[in-house]
Amino acid sequence: MYAQLVKTDADKVKSLEEMDPQERRFQERIDDDQKIEPKDWMPEGYRKTLIRQISQHAHSEIVGQLPEGNWITRAPTLERKAILLAKVQDEAGHGLYLYCAAETLGVSRDALIEQLHSGKAKYSSIFNYPTLTWADIGAIGWLVDGAAIMNQVPLQRCSYGPYSRAMIRICKEESFHQRQGYDIMMKLCQGSAAQKAMAQDALDRWWWPSLMMFGPPDADSVHSAQSMAWKIKQNTNDELRQKFVDQTAPQAAFIGLAIPDPDLKWNEEKGGHDFGEIDWTEFHEVLKGNGPCNAERMEARVKAWEDGAWVRDGLSAYADKAAARVAAE
Repeated sequence: MYAQLVKTDADKVKSLEEMDPQERRFQERIDDDQKIEPKDWMPEGYRKTLIRQISQHAHSEIVGQLPEGNWITRAPTLERKAILLAKVQDEAGHGLYLYCAAETLGVSRDALIEQLHSGKAKYSSIFNYPTLTWADIGAIGWLVDGAAIMNQVPLQRCSYGPYSRAMIRICKEESFHQRQGYDIMMKLCQGSAAQKAMAQDALDRWWWPSLMMFGPPDADSVHSAQSMAWKIKQNTNDELRQKFVDQTAPQAAFIGLAIPDPDLKWNEEKGGHDFGEIDWTEFHEVLKGNGPCNAERMEARVKAWEDGAWVRDGLSAYADKAAARVAAE
C-alpha cells in the first residue's frame, strides 16, 4: 500500500529513499504494523496530523451531544428517554477518551478546547444541522452514527497505539447507537402514515450531510495520502462513502423508506451502488461557520465551559493544597 501511495501521489508522500535514517526506521515500523507509542520518536508531521485528527474527533463527540440533548426532555417514552440519556453520556465519554489520547502527543486539553471555542479547530459539519422532530434522533443514530462506525472501525488498526485502543470501546458503543437509531426509524415506519412521513422527512434532510461526513472527494483531499502512508487512515474517503451507501440503501428499502437520490441504483458491473453528486459547496460553507446551527453550537459550548469554571477552579485549588501537604511531609 505504501509503495502504491508513493507512486500515485509522489508530491505529498516521501519515498523511503528521500527519508533520513530516523524517518526511514519509523516508516519501516509502520509498514511492519508495529504500534507507535507516546515515548517513541515520531516525525513532527505525524504528531501534528494525529493532534489535528484526534482533536477534531474529540470535538465532534462533545458538540455531537447538543442536537440529541435537545430531545432528552421530549422523548416519547420513559424507555426512549433512558436510552437517549445513555447515548449522550456515551458521547461525552468518547470525547474524554479522545482528549486523553491527544494529550499523550504533548498538547494540553485546555489548548484544544480553546482552539475549538475560537474557531481554529473544526468538528464534524453534520452537527450544525437542527433536530426538528423525534425522527431526527432516529436518523442521527442510523445515518450519522452509521457513518461514524464506517469511519472509526478501521481506526482500531491505526498505527498510533493510544488512538487505536481508544477506538475499540468507542466502536462498540457506536454500534449500540446505530441500532438504537434504526430501531426508532423502524418503529416510526410501522406506525401511522404521519409517523412514517416524519421518518421519511428526517431521512431526506440527513442523507446528504451524512455522505459529507466522510470528507471531500479523494481528488480534493489534502491529508489522505500521507495519513494512509502512516497508517493513521486505512481507507480513502470515497471508499468509505461507497461502503456506507451500499450498506444503508438496503436498510432503507427494508423499512419502506426512499433514499432521496434519483440517481441511486445498483451497478452490477462494479458490485456497488451508483449515486448522485454531493453539493460540496454546502459542505464547505458549513465548515466555514455558515451552517444552520454553527453559531448556536459554539454559543452553547462556550457557555458550558464558562459555567463550569468554578468546578475547575475548585479542583485546581484542592490539587494545589494536596501537593503542598505532600511536599511538607
